Amino acid sequence: MQVSLAKRLTRAIMDPLDGWLLALLAGVFVLSMIALFSASNQSWAKIDNKLVYTALSLLIMWLLARLSPQTVMHLALPLYAAGVLLLVGVELFGITVNGSTRWLNVGIARIQPSEIMKIALPMMLAWYFQKYETTLNWRHYVVAAVLIVIPGLLILKQPDLGTATLVMGAGFFALFFAGLSWKIIIGGGVAFLASLPVVWNLMHDYQRKRVLTLIDPMEDPLGAGYHIIQSMIAIGSGGVWGKGWLAGSQTHLDYIPERTTDFIFAVYSEEFGLAGNLLLLALYLGIISRCLLITARAPTLYGRLLAGAITLSFFVYVFVNMGMVAGILPVVGVPLPFMSYGGTATVSLAIGLGMLMGIGKLQRR
Repeated sequence: MQVSLAKRLTRAIMDPLDGWLLALLAGVFVLSMIALFSASNQSWAKIDNKLVYTALSLLIMWLLARLSPQTVMHLALPLYAAGVLLLVGVELFGITVNGSTRWLNVGIARIQPSEIMKIALPMMLAWYFQKYETTLNWRHYVVAAVLIVIPGLLILKQPDLGTATLVMGAGFFALFFAGLSWKIIIGGGVAFLASLPVVWNLMHDYQRKRVLTLIDPMEDPLGAGYHIIQSMIAIGSGGVWGKGWLAGSQTHLDYIPERTTDFIFAVYSEEFGLAGNLLLLALYLGIISRCLLITARAPTLYGRLLAGAITLSFFVYVFVNMGMVAGILPVVGVPLPFMSYGGTATVSLAIGLGMLMGIGKLQRR
């Protein structure tokens, strides 16, 4: 009787979750705890906080995986509207930290509304295209572009180029899966390249400096180029097998900045080398592949667009973080999914994957 009860309880807990995704995420989590313990100078406080946020993220993921995509779809419009209003609130009443106004005090907590838009925007676009699925024409794509530009511009004004890129990228992915013409995509790419001189003039001084630093980090090795130089040294010194856990000199001599958050990949690379990186990349590739499979099998347009946007947004997180740490992309402050220390990004990623599991659950029935 007790065995039967335990089996039923286990089945009830695990049924909404995708077993493959959960196993791959568990692998990333194990590596993140190992890297964080070293990066934080063996701080148990950070480990405890990471465990708390991970448990919260798993709970949220499980709750969302239990909901049907149709139920979640009804939240798209109010969530998007609330996100835009909160971004306007940031513009009017936001809290400024280090020259950026990205946070809003709502009484009981301080929130970053741009994080909400990472989920709200693809949800809104998926709902919109689902609503007009049988009558889609070019006007619907124009409206969708406006829905993307509104939060994108509000986030750019904060200024937060990294988050704006992620949010608008998620919107573009929804357009792509909705069948946006390749002619428009290529034409938009050409137009963007032609507008780069204008974009350069509109950029803030620190943003231009990041681009110039990417081209030649040695121009300011103790200033703007410091992050990139130290992270590249750490990655290169790891070699094939790494220096060993807790033995990274760049890490423990405090040369790597933001080593528990945006640059934790440099810490991991130094201590576990190319072999460790291949393992981490294999886990991320497995997650992305599984998510793409769920996307391809989604029974509705809403599910396909939302799952596809979440999947490619996850890929962009990984690519941009590893790219900036390796010195091939500008430093834009994007965390490495489920590896970097920090709760907000972990929770927002868990929300997306929870909804994706809810879409995948329909395929298992």
